[in-house]
Amino acid sequence: MKNERIIESKNIKKEISELKKESKKIVFTNGCFDIIHAGHISYLNEAKALGDILIVGLNSDESVRRLKGADRPVVNERDRAYVLANLKPVDYVVMFDEDTPYELIKKIKPDILVKGADYEGKNIAGRDIVESSGGKTVLINFIEGKSTSEIIKKIQSQTDK
Repeated sequence: MKNERIIESKNIKKEISELKKESKKIVFTNGCFDIIHAGHISYLNEAKALGDILIVGLNSDESVRRLKGADRPVVNERDRAYVLANLKPVDYVVMFDEDTPYELIKKIKPDILVKGADYEGKNIAGRDIVESSGGKTVLINFIEGKSTSEIIKKIQSQTDK
């Protein structure tokens, strides 16, 4: 399952330089995107509306395990990347192994960094890079009751019966 919109981290700088030459406004967000749901789609659509190009940093399987626990992700990194890359608002998907996308943001230097509103008041990885380059950070509200963790809990409760 190949998709030209899935780019290796080592190649992202070259791709971005071409887009910046064309004066494209680059938006970056990141996440685990384990089981894609309506909340993810809404979030990605809002992020895309902020600029011309939406780049999604995707936590690798190892990164997800460190952040979410040994039983995650449910969906492997290749499949998560493929699904994301085929969503209308997403222009590029770049995987990263670290716990945060800081190094990836340093390479991309997006015009806009997008995070969920649950990050309000928290240290947002890469905010310093984006804002020192004249960009901005935007927080997007999540849709109540839409989360991968809730979906997993519901499935588990139904199979425990």
